[in-house]
This record gives sequence, structure tokens and C-alpha cells, in this order.
Amino acid sequence: MVSSETGPRRVTIDDVAEAAGVSRQTVSRALNDKGEIGVSTKQRVLDAAQALGYRPSRFARGLVRQDTFSVGLVIPDLLNPFFTEVAAAALDAARALGWHVVVYDTGDRVEEERGTLEVIASQVDAVVGYLTLPEDEIGRLTRGLPVVLIDRKHHSERFSSILIDGEAGVHAAIRHLARAGHRRIGMLDHAERSEPSVRHDWFDAAMTACALDAGAVARADQSVEGGERALKELLARHPDLTAVFMFNDIIAIGGLRAARRLGRQVPRDLAVIGFDGLRLGTLVEPPLTTVALDTRALGALAVEEAARLLTGSGPLRTDELTVGAELRLRESA
Repeated sequence: MVSSETGPRRVTIDDVAEAAGVSRQTVSRALNDKGEIGVSTKQRVLDAAQALGYRPSRFARGLVRQDTFSVGLVIPDLLNPFFTEVAAAALDAARALGWHVVVYDTGDRVEEERGTLEVIASQVDAVVGYLTLPEDEIGRLTRGLPVVLIDRKHHSERFSSILIDGEAGVHAAIRHLARAGHRRIGMLDHAERSEPSVRHDWFDAAMTACALDAGAVARADQSVEGGERALKELLARHPDLTAVFMFNDIIAIGGLRAARRLGRQVPRDLAVIGFDGLRLGTLVEPPLTTVALDTRALGALAVEEAARLLTGSGPLRTDELTVGAELRLRESA
């Protein structure tokens, strides 16, 4: 693998030509078994390609053979409606381009993610999705494929990122609660990582900006049941809370169920605000106030960025690859 100061990059046909001491045309003839070069030269090219880890782009071959471009979409949990909405948007964007999308669900497990990348590296032209492995390992497993990370900053020059900036939306949510008279506001953060989430950082900053004391926090599994358990725990420790901001809408829906079972009427006794903007939030009672992301933009931008990396047109600017969020007021707060 060819490396640079900013990380590994995709090995090109020019790298193979230089290593073998031949022209680009000779490399092409050798790799496509054209029979127009000597046996020893062909073997030298093949040895150089193998040593460098060169993998011809299926996209480039498709320009000649009309192959269908294929992207691997890696999702941590398709049972979570948020990821389902992102996947649906990516599928729509790819379909409009005539491309195939192969969707993989890792179950939010590191070993499953590692196995997935090992399998799909030889089956697709680019990888898009939610990946948690270190970048050097992702680079090794994807064997030079372009990679577009969702909701994670990248460092390798052949990676790109679709980022989420929900800070303004979270600040708007806490301002809304403060103006409604709430002074004791808690949060249910996720329990999947040992460190607080970025959304927790946004929550803390918003509480400070509104001159409110630091909010009480509990950790929740990212499920309706997890939200229900965590809110019961949080209110048992802090019964004076009058509002709770949730890491996501699924946890918030569990929180609504917990409030009802505890005899707290929402929003009169307890205001609830989620994060994500799922359609599901409009179907619960009361309808969920949320900091809403454009999930369609997340999926569509990821596919668009993968296409730009493959065609060599270069990545979009960071601001063009950032999806914001806004407060969407409904009846739960």
C-alpha cells in the first residue's frame, strides 16, 4: 500500500507501472491478459501489482464494459428506524444513478464489522457507512477502496466523512425548555460507549449558555426498552426533574412509556425532547418534540461523495458534507 503523511491512499496503475518499470499500457495489457507482451514482463507486472496490493477499480472497468457500480453500505442496527431511514435514502440515491447497494448490518459489534469489511472488499467499488474500527485497520481490510464514513471524522486522504452538526438544534431545544420555565433538566445519553457522547457535550454547553445547573444524566441502551429503564432510574435518583433531553428518538419513545407508567403526564409533569427526527415520532402519543436531522441528506450525500472519490473529481468541502439539525416542536415539550 502506498502511504502519505495523511494516511494510505489507493494504489494506482501508475504505481504498478513504476514498480515494474513498464508503461501504463503494458500494465493494462498484463492485467487484462491481452497476450501482447512477453511472459516475463507480464509476470513482473503481476508480481508488482500483488506486492503493492493493487486492485483495479470495477468502476473504471465499467466505463468500458458497462459493469454496474456497487457500493457496500455498512449499518450498525437495521432494527433502529434511524439507520433504516438513512439506508433507504442511500438506496434511492444509488438507484437514481443505476448503481447497486449491498447493505450489511453489523449488529453494532466490532468483530462483525471486521468480518463484514473482509467479505465486501472484493465485492464492491466503495464502502459507505458507520464504522468504528481504527482507520488503519479499515484501510487494510478495504484494500484501497474509497471509504465514506458517516458521523465520524476521517484522517486518511482516501477516506471522506459525512458529519452531523446538531449543536445549534440542541441549544434551541434547551432554550425552548428554559423559556417554558424548566430549571431542572436531565439527559439520557447512550450506553454503547464508555465516554459521554458528542450530544452530551452539546447538552452541557446548552445548559451553561442558558445559565442552568449541570443536568443529571443516566445511560440508556439504544432501544425503547432501554429508554424506559433509564428514565425510571433517572427519575428515581432525581424526582425533581421536569424535563429530559434524550440521545435519540428511540430512547425518547421509551421515556414516554416510562413517564406514563410512573403516572407523569407529558408534557405537564415532564417535558421530553428526542434527537433524530424519525417519522415514528409523529405516531406516538403525545407526538415527540425532537431535534431533527435530514436523514435523507445523510444517505444521499454518502453516495454522492463515494461517486466523487471514485471518479477522481475530489471530495466536497467539509461544510457541504455536514448535515445540520433543527428543533421540531410537537406536543411532548
